[in-house]
Amino acid sequence: MDSVIELSRRDVVDRREFMAASSAYALAALGMPDPDSLLRRVRQKTGGKVHVGRGEVAAVRQMTKSLGDAAAELGGGHARHLAVRYLHDDVSTWLDGTWTEAVGRELFAATAQLVHLAGWMAQDEGNQGAAQEYYAHSFRLASEAGDAELAATALRGLAVQAIDLGFRATAVRIAEDCVNQAKNLDDPRAVAYYQATLANAAALDGDRPTATRSLVSSQTSIERATGAPGDSWASHYSIGRWAHEAGMILAQLGDYASAQDHLHHALEIHGLDRRRTRAIVLADLGTVRLRQDDVDGALSAWNDFLNCADGIRSIKVQDAVHDMRARLYRLRDVPGVEELDERAAALE
Repeated sequence: MDSVIELSRRDVVDRREFMAASSAYALAALGMPDPDSLLRRVRQKTGGKVHVGRGEVAAVRQMTKSLGDAAAELGGGHARHLAVRYLHDDVSTWLDGTWTEAVGRELFAATAQLVHLAGWMAQDEGNQGAAQEYYAHSFRLASEAGDAELAATALRGLAVQAIDLGFRATAVRIAEDCVNQAKNLDDPRAVAYYQATLANAAALDGDRPTATRSLVSSQTSIERATGAPGDSWASHYSIGRWAHEAGMILAQLGDYASAQDHLHHALEIHGLDRRRTRAIVLADLGTVRLRQDDVDGALSAWNDFLNCADGIRSIKVQDAVHDMRARLYRLRDVPGVEELDERAAALE
């Protein structure tokens, strides 16, 4: 608890203090708290300055949802300072307050979600070191709250970061722990979420059998998901988001026809209601079409991507712009490419 308060203080005071993300740190985060410490701090606490009840817990959850909605639409770079300030100025006071054991569990779980969001925002802003620390702290808070889904989701954050940074063996190891952490969960959306992460990590590592097996397991689970999503991060894993992730896993395995089909389903069949997500899928679709020698289709997708990406502050969107411009250089003699490249340059 004290460490996450210190983490938010460092983030508010000087973001330059964060070390670069490393595979060693990510693996170290897997160390669970010792058995005696589990739930120790969520038990009734006395002597604090503020009495904390379910109203404060509800406030943390509502603020996390509001900030998360804004970040999902416009990118993590837009509101991260608000999330960190809220954690530092308000939530830290409640963590240092008094509560019953039941409220303590809920407070730690709600804080784990907020800390995870701060990590996701930092990663989407390009601050990988801060993101890694936030994910690790989210995992510890969720573990102490006894919330397996939140703990697995924090591990997924670390695994996805390892995938993005190219830490192949680390990504597989953490993704496997993520799946194991969630082995007793009943929510098919959550199970699909974690299995897809393992498939992604295995594909990156060149382990086709594991990638295929995990992707099939993820599909089986997501097709069982019914009803409206709950409040947790994992419960919002829709079949549209799954189709995008599955498509890119298939592309990594060399099956571009199936990849394009999945991306089409993500965009047109299931729909994607977040502008940031839609922009990234369109960028990926352009790349997949280009690999199939469909130059006109690639340019069309990239044109839609630029329309969608304007105003979004996300390192993934920025990386997609850079990637697209690098590929456009090889097509510079094709009509319309110069204009498309000029539009992309304006977003850099």
